[in-house]
Amino acid sequence: MKLGILSDTHKKVGRAKKTIDMLVENGAKHLIHAGDIGKEEVLAYMESTKIPYTAVLGNNDRRLEALTQRYNLFKEPHYFTIANLRIKLMHHPWFLSPDADLIVFGHTHKFSVDCRDTGELFLNPGEACARNKPISEAVLLDVHPKRWEITHCQRRIKEAIWQYKTLICERNH
Repeated sequence: MKLGILSDTHKKVGRAKKTIDMLVENGAKHLIHAGDIGKEEVLAYMESTKIPYTAVLGNNDRRLEALTQRYNLFKEPHYFTIANLRIKLMHHPWFLSPDADLIVFGHTHKFSVDCRDTGELFLNPGEACARNKPISEAVLLDVHPKRWEITHCQRRIKEAIWQYKTLICERNH
């Protein structure tokens, strides 16, 4: 099962769309947005892909709170399951306890991976908006019974080509 994970699109709708397109083109079967979405257009675009998606509100998404009934949008932390994979999704790294298989967060604008010996994966996909550096980022996560394949995806904002680097972590459970 392959998940497309992004965060911190802020108001950069064009960059968000390019990131979502890349994730879909690379086989993502579910999109996960870890907050600071910025604009309703990003939610509408995720919905238009016809791929299931889940998103949480970030600290800059107050004006989107009224849309939780219209989109698959939740307050943090949000727990859900995809094919027996327990996921905790949040924007802030405030709830970083190992109470799910996959713990996804954003907010820091920095890609990070923490594979625990106990099998949990803590993941921040970095920033899709390219605010802190001239690079859009996201993650393709291929979930296997015994391992996580984490592909960090990067694109310089003035370039069309994405660069990919894959890390493998064992998944003990």
